[in-house]
Amino acid sequence: MLVVSSSRIGLMEAALSLSLSLSKHSLLPAHRLVHHFSPRCILNHHLHRHRRTTRFSAVATQLTETPSSTAPPAPVLPTNQSSQTLLRIRHTCAHVMAMAVQKIYPQAKVTIGPWIDNGFYYDFDVEPLTDHDLKKIKKEMDRIIGRNLPLIREQVTRDEAEKRIMAINEPYKMEILQSIKEEPITIYHIGDEWWDLCAGPHLESTGNINRKAVELESVAGAYWRGDITKPMLQRVYGTAWENEEQLKAYLHFKEEAKRRDHRRIGQDLDLFSIQDEAGGGLVFWHPKGAIMRHIIEDAWKKIHLQRGYDLLYTPHVAKSDLWKISGHLDFYKENMFEQMEIEKELYQLRPMNCPYHILVYKAQQHSYRDFPIRVAELGTVYRYELSGSLHGLFRVRGFTQDDAHIFCLEDQIKDEIRGVLDLTEEILLQFGFDKYEVNLSTRPEKFVGGDEIWDKATAALKDALNDKGWSYQIDDGGGAFYGPKIDLKIEDALGRKWQCSTIQVDFNLPERFDMTYVDSDQERKRPIMIHRAILGSLERFFGVLIEHYAGDFPLWLSPIQTHLLPITDSQLDYCKRVLERLKADGIRAEICHGGRISKLIRSSEKLKIPLMAVVGAKEVENETVTLRSRFGGELGTMAVDEFVTRIKHAIQDKTSF
Repeated sequence: MLVVSSSRIGLMEAALSLSLSLSKHSLLPAHRLVHHFSPRCILNHHLHRHRRTTRFSAVATQLTETPSSTAPPAPVLPTNQSSQTLLRIRHTCAHVMAMAVQKIYPQAKVTIGPWIDNGFYYDFDVEPLTDHDLKKIKKEMDRIIGRNLPLIREQVTRDEAEKRIMAINEPYKMEILQSIKEEPITIYHIGDEWWDLCAGPHLESTGNINRKAVELESVAGAYWRGDITKPMLQRVYGTAWENEEQLKAYLHFKEEAKRRDHRRIGQDLDLFSIQDEAGGGLVFWHPKGAIMRHIIEDAWKKIHLQRGYDLLYTPHVAKSDLWKISGHLDFYKENMFEQMEIEKELYQLRPMNCPYHILVYKAQQHSYRDFPIRVAELGTVYRYELSGSLHGLFRVRGFTQDDAHIFCLEDQIKDEIRGVLDLTEEILLQFGFDKYEVNLSTRPEKFVGGDEIWDKATAALKDALNDKGWSYQIDDGGGAFYGPKIDLKIEDALGRKWQCSTIQVDFNLPERFDMTYVDSDQERKRPIMIHRAILGSLERFFGVLIEHYAGDFPLWLSPIQTHLLPITDSQLDYCKRVLERLKADGIRAEICHGGRISKLIRSSEKLKIPLMAVVGAKEVENETVTLRSRFGGELGTMAVDEFVTRIKHAIQDKTSF
């Protein structure tokens, strides 16, 4: 019953370590070349005019961009956790913005305005706002900041708060008041002109905000309380920092994140699409994206078979009774699609794979000698998401989990979890991820099973983590309803952290499905069940990969590994023969022709092709190619046999050419 977290996608707070030394690969301008140049001369000319200031080095299994020696060190930005001052600035900015909006638009009704990872927002019931409105709001905020108004905390009774809210006709605040259980009620005033229900904390004065370190970013629609049956509000997002330098660094990060947006790169490189005609949140993998998925799946299957897993394929639908037994209809129904009636029986698209794996387990009797039993499946699941929450590959309605379940004995739990941790590290390293944040999530308010069962599961997870030597944080109450879990977030090239891997011990489902085995005394006992995913979902992981590499994938993973570039059409037949040779050796290659060589090189650069093999008359005569690497520049001329041998080794070893 594996649940992969899908938190709201945005610029994550952890991203703001800002190792922003990553260069941008601009398109190279056209320049005139005469056809009697040799390929090597052409490449020298091309590189001389467009020498990159960024050097590249191969680290572990990935190509990593490194800054030029003249690049200034990037600042490390504070977070809400590391700086109480920053948190107070952002919270106070939310109040200042709300005050400014109501000064400009007196009819606007206010709702909530919290601090968030990179700034703040406030929701208003007001006519739709535009970018022009944001400029007016920011100007009014600057006036309020410049007036150096004090923020005054006041405690009042519930009756007094209700009386004041009714006097200013703020219905949303009345609803918020009704949800506050504690007394007295806390109010924060800005001078004597504006107030809000708030527990704080805030700055002492609006003058403590650096107005040049504040920027309003965007406006979006948001339903009140996230409920589509309630009014659509206007949510204004802003960012705020302690000084101008921090704001500039954040905006630089934001631009870099925009450059890496997987939705844009996916379209530019023709990797995937989401078609309106088919419906939101449903991913179409195009040929280039599909070949990358095939490579990922192939690597995943190979290592799982080596580690003692058996592969499964199971149906996409099942009778609704199965989901009653599993508990999904009680605990997860809001995330499931509507049931369908087939021959007077109700069926359900699967939101999880685990009940299917249990049915496979139950298809035969098991002895204690059989354990551990490890089964794995790249299983597609379907979960209902509101259309407004869908986001590229990160939030979809149909996705494929790299799902696996381990059935074992109680004294095997620690070793099996440790094995999963080792496997997780090995797989993630293949794709260039070597920095993680690990969280151990414990019993939530809503759960099934007894306290003793939960304590056993939690202890097993802690023991495995301690044995692995990984540091971790405790997320109290963050476990799934059926068991505690380990969640692992990977850190990308921008320092952002993405939820991917999860490991969950489950003492509940074996009970629900009456799973048994025969022990050494010939008695029937319950096996232990461990759920785990490493990549999370292929769709989400692919999106993370795109943004991590900015589409500049390492050679072994690139959908097209080399372009053959004939200088004239007279070299086309030779290029076709070389292409056949490359494909026969499993190398993904294409011929790019029909223009001047400078244009062909620019086209290959734009498509982020790792290797370019330029072919002129001399190369045809000597049966060679002149190579250029997107990362390493000119590589010289070499025989086709040598080229094939070197590229095969680089692909096999997951290194640069």
